[in-house]
Amino acid sequence: MLTTYQMNHFRHCGYLLLPTRLPDDVVEGLKEAIRKDIDAEVEPVVRDTEGRPVRVSGLLDRHPVFEETGASDAVVGPLSSLLGPNILMLRNRHNHATMNFRSHKRDDFHRDNVQWSRGLLTVIFYLEDTTVENGCTEVVPGTHLLPGVEELHRLADISWIDNSGLLDQAVPVPVQAGQMMAIDSTIFHRAGSNSTDGSRMSMTIGYQSVDELADAPDP
Repeated sequence: MLTTYQMNHFRHCGYLLLPTRLPDDVVEGLKEAIRKDIDAEVEPVVRDTEGRPVRVSGLLDRHPVFEETGASDAVVGPLSSLLGPNILMLRNRHNHATMNFRSHKRDDFHRDNVQWSRGLLTVIFYLEDTTVENGCTEVVPGTHLLPGVEELHRLADISWIDNSGLLDQAVPVPVQAGQMMAIDSTIFHRAGSNSTDGSRMSMTIGYQSVDELADAPDP
């Protein structure tokens, strides 16, 4: 369970490093399963401009270790303080693993949802140490509270956002392998560029609270 301070931080800032951490053996199991599918280029796969496989999707339908980790107490325990006791782990949003290799290209700031309708919470599982140098996640605190955003991607190209100076307030969030960060799906965020010779591996899963107005039992 989260403390009141931690819950308030998430509500006001839009992101929170979870207080729990994945055990080393779980991290190694996840990395092994991801590397195996990336090396074999098991579809669906996304490739970068150099043709390297950098993302595998549909994680929860691949190796059982992904669903077991996503539904573990280390994840669901803290999330229950934000979403309540009945939580959905989504297959149609996120549900992928990413390799961030050396590149001078930096991701664009984006949102995972355009507007708040039914809250989506994203958890990024960091499987290698992430630093400013190898492209840690950058967030713009508080931007999940902004209405009127009409696009998901390339937020810097929206004139009022560009003129506001908001993106200059971005905060890098370096973490260690095994740590997890929960973000509100509408916060402005991006992965930084990797200027090292190593990789930065992570996986991403989306969660929602079960609709309290749904009457039908859903196991």
